[in-house]
Amino acid sequence: MSTLHIHFPGKLVFGNRCIDQLPDDIAALAPARVLILTITPLLGALQPLIGELEKQGIHIAIYTAITQEPSFEDLHRVLSEATPFDPDLVLGIGGGSVLDVAKLVAAQLGNPQSLNDYVGIGLLKGRSRKLICIPTTSGTGSEVSPNAILVDNKDNQKKGIISQYLVPDIVYVDPMLTIGVPAAITAATGLDALTHCLEAYTNKFAQPFIDLYAFEGMRLIAANLVRAVKNGGDEEARSQVAMGSLLGGFCLGPVNTAAVHALSYPLGSSFHLPHGLSNALLLPHVMEFNLPAARDRYTGVARALGVATAEDSVETIRQLIRDCGIPATLKEVGVPYDAIETMAADAMKVTRLLNNNPRPVSKEDAIAIYQAAYE
Repeated sequence: MSTLHIHFPGKLVFGNRCIDQLPDDIAALAPARVLILTITPLLGALQPLIGELEKQGIHIAIYTAITQEPSFEDLHRVLSEATPFDPDLVLGIGGGSVLDVAKLVAAQLGNPQSLNDYVGIGLLKGRSRKLICIPTTSGTGSEVSPNAILVDNKDNQKKGIISQYLVPDIVYVDPMLTIGVPAAITAATGLDALTHCLEAYTNKFAQPFIDLYAFEGMRLIAANLVRAVKNGGDEEARSQVAMGSLLGGFCLGPVNTAAVHALSYPLGSSFHLPHGLSNALLLPHVMEFNLPAARDRYTGVARALGVATAEDSVETIRQLIRDCGIPATLKEVGVPYDAIETMAADAMKVTRLLNNNPRPVSKEDAIAIYQAAYE
């Protein structure tokens, strides 16, 4: 068994409408300036919070330009505006892309290291700004993970920054913030969260402590995601999926993901597919590939999904994707067949994740998985 390292946020608040308590937590930190990273559709809902903070004499700056998976250039663009403002506190409210950028902005402000100095695992030496993260989708788990992912504009590859200093000081998970999320995004982000749990549970470096989170996360998401997709106002389903997503986020630091995520990276960087959709397109095919090498683990997956056998778990995931109503093949989302070999070569570079997979993946294996996912 490998050594377990897990870093929890300083404070975690989970519950419907818990965001109403946020101004008190911010006031306790006594910031003079707060930078809020979010998205434009949320600005109306955030006005009461912004008004309350301004009543406290806190200066507010708002940045809303992160609208897709972020790149190194996107981060530098935010920093060019954030640095003169010099916030004491960075508040990220949004999906995983917004939260990843918020985490890196908080880490980079006042930091003598450059971003390139700490791309990789454990290279960031500290963070001098307070950080609060609040997810508005149930998917990435970024709010509690030590990970942030950026696309490098130089080589169009996704690259990870993994550090305990990227874990926020305070996290609020309010499932009611996900009520307005469209069905397709609910499905894709939910399947992303399910993939986090499943890849942690079947990981070559699986840990009994993390298995607890991974198993319960799979169970909650599989049992409730379709309800949340078909009726976005179902508060119980939203809460259960949000909890499953949070549990998946706790899996990302100590154990992390594997081949599904590695193979999904080229779909995001080259074709700008949403990350959750990329994972959903590949998940059943990677499960089939891995099953002979990890049958006992996939039998555990089957139990979490409420079915009998490891083989049943694969078909259950296929059915879940169908029931969620999102595309199920690479062809449907416009990925050209002749891109498969290049994607496979790019995926082979993501050794950070491929090394976790229960079965070794060669370039030829990656090609075969993409071909199986094509149609």
